[in-house]
Amino acid sequence: MNESDMWVEPVAVQRVTVMGAGSWGTAFAKVLADAGRDVTLWARRTEIAEAVRDRHANPDYLPDVELPDRVHATSDARSALDGAQAVVLAVPSQSLRSNLTAWRSMLPADVPLVSLAKGVELGTLKRMSEVITDVARVHADRVVVVAGPSLAREIAEAQPAAAVFACTDHERAVSLQRACSNRYFRPYTNTDVRGCELGGACKNVIALSCGMAAGLGFGDNTRATLITRGLAEISRLGSKLGADPLTFSGLAGLGDLIATCSSPLSRNRGFGVRLGRGESLAQAQEAAHGQVAEGVKSCVSIWELASRLGVDMPITDGVRRVCHEGLSPREMAAELLGRQRKHEWD
Repeated sequence: MNESDMWVEPVAVQRVTVMGAGSWGTAFAKVLADAGRDVTLWARRTEIAEAVRDRHANPDYLPDVELPDRVHATSDARSALDGAQAVVLAVPSQSLRSNLTAWRSMLPADVPLVSLAKGVELGTLKRMSEVITDVARVHADRVVVVAGPSLAREIAEAQPAAAVFACTDHERAVSLQRACSNRYFRPYTNTDVRGCELGGACKNVIALSCGMAAGLGFGDNTRATLITRGLAEISRLGSKLGADPLTFSGLAGLGDLIATCSSPLSRNRGFGVRLGRGESLAQAQEAAHGQVAEGVKSCVSIWELASRLGVDMPITDGVRRVCHEGLSPREMAAELLGRQRKHEWD
């Protein structure tokens, strides 16, 4: 074997900055620290940075979870990004563009940019990796997407979980995989960035529908129906956009869908439950105490993307109409059940 034919395992990064101290950003910072990395967590609010720094806790998002000493915090973005060997973007999908625009000049050169956001941008209909390459002016092979079942509370409590690190540059994905692997968190790699992102974005919308069904008093058969037919919708959209069909049967597809549609920890499912019980969108948002249910906005952009491509997504359309056009969850259920009968795979 020639020396040029030998594969050299990439060196894992050691200093990582996580930009965003919400539930998932904080939990991911803990994953990295528990894997032996030195982590800087940037918080928009000074009081959260102080709580993490002084008390090793984020009481606003993950109360009762003790954060490792390796997690440091600041509310100064420039200080947070200085010297980082990888930057994790952990802000909501619809605010990623504005935040990244503010940080662009501070980003270290040539380091991986890791996206935790799950959504499709309103207006542009871009996936999060596309927003990152557009705003940061970087090549796609620098962007790593984290997908899969990721209920922040469970991961922060060190309950066993797996995820997918997707990047067009497989060696870069492996490098981040090594940086995050620990005794409870097992990352896999994938090169299908498009499929992983679509699975992560669309599952939030299907979780809203499952929550609505639960709020209406429907049980496991209904939830299983919505999950499987929701997966069919996601697969149709992914296929039209050139994603690998296998991705949707894996962690970034079915795995994330099951967790988000079934768990009481799921913000999107919980939001849907309130809508199913008859609360208005404003009432449900008030009850969420500032926690973002990404599917409420993503249902619009995903439906617009599907419409542009001629892809039928009736559950997504129903969720959009409930959230933004006044359709009731019970009317949505009746419409879905009254659709023209057809072969399952049509």
